[in-house]
Amino acid sequence: MRRLNFRNRRLPLTPSGYYIHSYASQTKLHSNQELGVLSKSGRVDEARQLFDRMPERDEFTWNTMIVAYSGSGRLADAKQLFLRNPVKNTISWNALISGYCKYGSEDEAFRLFWEMQFDGRNPNEYTLGSVLKMCASLALLLRGEQIHGCMVKSGFDWDVNVVNGLLAMYAQCKRISEAEYLFVTMPGERNDVTWTSMLTGYSKNGFAYKAIECFRDMRREGNQSNQFTFPSVLTACAAVSARRVGVQVHGCIVRSGFMTNIYVQSALIAMYAKCRDLDTARVLLRGMEVDDVVSLNSMIVECVRQGLEEEALCLFGRMHERDMKIDEFTIPSILNCFASSRIEMEIASSVHCLIVKTGYATDKFVNNALVDMYAKRGIMDSALKVFERMIEKDVISWTALITGNTHNGSYEEALKLFCDMRAGCVSPDQIVIASVLSASAELTLLEFGQQVHGNHIKSGIPSSLSVDNSLVTMYTKCGSLEDAIVIFNSMGIRDLITWTALIMGYAKNGKAKDSLQSYSLMIGSGITPDYITFIGLLFACSHAGLIEEAQRYFDSMRTVYGITPGPEHYACMIDLFGRSGDFVKAEELLNQMEVKPDATVWKAILAASTKHGNIENGERAAKNLMELEPNNAVPYVLLSNMYSAAGRQDEAANVRRLMKSRNIIKEPGCSWVEGKGKVHSFMSEDRRHPRMVEIYCKVDEMMLLIKEAGYLPDMSFALHDLDKEGKELGLAYHSEKLAVAFGLIFVPSGGPIRIIKNLRVCGDCHNAMNYKVTNLQLYTFKLLVHVVAEVSEVS
Repeated sequence: MRRLNFRNRRLPLTPSGYYIHSYASQTKLHSNQELGVLSKSGRVDEARQLFDRMPERDEFTWNTMIVAYSGSGRLADAKQLFLRNPVKNTISWNALISGYCKYGSEDEAFRLFWEMQFDGRNPNEYTLGSVLKMCASLALLLRGEQIHGCMVKSGFDWDVNVVNGLLAMYAQCKRISEAEYLFVTMPGERNDVTWTSMLTGYSKNGFAYKAIECFRDMRREGNQSNQFTFPSVLTACAAVSARRVGVQVHGCIVRSGFMTNIYVQSALIAMYAKCRDLDTARVLLRGMEVDDVVSLNSMIVECVRQGLEEEALCLFGRMHERDMKIDEFTIPSILNCFASSRIEMEIASSVHCLIVKTGYATDKFVNNALVDMYAKRGIMDSALKVFERMIEKDVISWTALITGNTHNGSYEEALKLFCDMRAGCVSPDQIVIASVLSASAELTLLEFGQQVHGNHIKSGIPSSLSVDNSLVTMYTKCGSLEDAIVIFNSMGIRDLITWTALIMGYAKNGKAKDSLQSYSLMIGSGITPDYITFIGLLFACSHAGLIEEAQRYFDSMRTVYGITPGPEHYACMIDLFGRSGDFVKAEELLNQMEVKPDATVWKAILAASTKHGNIENGERAAKNLMELEPNNAVPYVLLSNMYSAAGRQDEAANVRRLMKSRNIIKEPGCSWVEGKGKVHSFMSEDRRHPRMVEIYCKVDEMMLLIKEAGYLPDMSFALHDLDKEGKELGLAYHSEKLAVAFGLIFVPSGGPIRIIKNLRVCGDCHNAMNYKVTNLQLYTFKLLVHVVAEVSEVS
């Protein structure tokens, strides 16, 4: 019998065998289709159950399941299945890599990207697109540059879609020059994505005009704009307030059919609001079918900026009523509303409660806004409580609290906080530097201000106009005019505040002519004076006795500049006439005042009356002052001194008894000198200083030498109930002279002695300082008065 050889011989399928094979193929095809439907609809667990039941799996089956896991963020499951996959191909690798890219797993995505190539699989345009998109979203410039090199090596630098991803990556990483180069040298035609990527890059990186030009060129070349293009160009228009261009873009949006797109609508509202066209923004907001948080936030921000706090609060209330998500962008804008005194703090407290309830009490930006709001309203206790509860404090947090203390007169606390800020290794910015310099100026702490100035220079932070203005003010208030002039001359830009600070500084330091000359230079530079400038000018004229000049400046306020004189201006003029003894003109000016005379005006009249012994005017001024400022000791002291000087001791005693019965205590005169980071203070006949024996010996030596030089004590500044010898000794040991003696002992030879007073400088002490004696060395005596208006205080 012949043996049959079945090797290498394929037997034909029987009808029943063919049916079985056909059925198996159809079943697998059906299962793959069902798997695809389940995975695309997000039913991943059901897809996995079907996957596990399938007796036979092909490449499509494995890849579909990996894509399902990867796309839904279940990366661990995707990777586990990928490792089990017996037929890994480029699609498998892309599916896993894109998942890690999509969910920001940078290290694992790049590890897989390089491992794919080691495995012999070259990345394609989809792989490169996924990785570049992740680089763009996470601003991974170095990684993106590596992918760029890989693109060139693999020949994908000609692919428009891949180049688009690379362009977007560079733009997102703020490398606009590289993005521009790719855009210009791009192979083939640029598509809509290319133009939109470049336009968005310009817009996000502050190149607003280039973004607008890019949009124009895009339209010229016939490329279609989309829901990503329009918001970017509208953002650029808003950044430079290009409303006319924005209106043209609005027309393009209407013609393109994107007017109902919520992102485009939101960008339109923001553009009109930032261009100060709130009417159009309101119309668009009312026309939106769906409430949009971003649109309402834009409106709230601009309403606050334009001073429409009540409208901003109404919009906020609308968001709250409709249960819209109030986020970390909404709350700071609303808190800015309460910086205005027009809004009741009860509403602010309600918003604060809402912040706590919604879980934003730990948000740094919200807390910064809270500190700023409380500080601007002068509620420093609440501001400090919020600040102390903050886990993370940045320069904005510190600036809000320091600036708040400065604005509310807590200068020492502001400087203490600044020191704490530096100890906490937080670098100050220009705003906090300006604020601290202002506090140093108010406390006349020259050495501290100089240290702040030096640290600012060392920090390398560019100076700003506000810092320079604060430096000029600080140095002038501390009596260091030379340093103030150096800063002033070094400034590239000077504004009204700069000039006014110099004019006021010269006036306060007894250099009236320099003050008036600075005013002439300011006018010559084209800067118009304001209300404060004329206070400095008239103050200078008042203390220099320049009646004609003062009258000319006073008249020019109304006739030339349209400024209505205020109480401060009238006080300076009345003080000027009073100093010269012309009470008739002072009275005429008083009667011409359009506003009711305030305490400053009556203090000027009282001081002049005291100087010239005009008891009638002095009594009237003192009576008005007692009504306006019941707790102020100035009218009682000056009236008592006036009566004593006129020999009316009984009336003087009555004033002192009245003062005592009303529990009014005169602030004691105090002079102090700053040296080596410490303040040394003195009162009249003070013996508290540990080196007082040396100081009194130096006073005696100083008085002997200036008497030989011609000094005669002015007894009108002594106590009236003492004999001549007692009066002379009392004058010799006034706080100013004790401070000068201390300076002669402890201030380095040749250096200036800067004496600060809380009250008006004693006239006798002022005269004594004018005597320069060789035996006392050639010191420059700087007597600074730490008061706003010198005429308002007594020594």
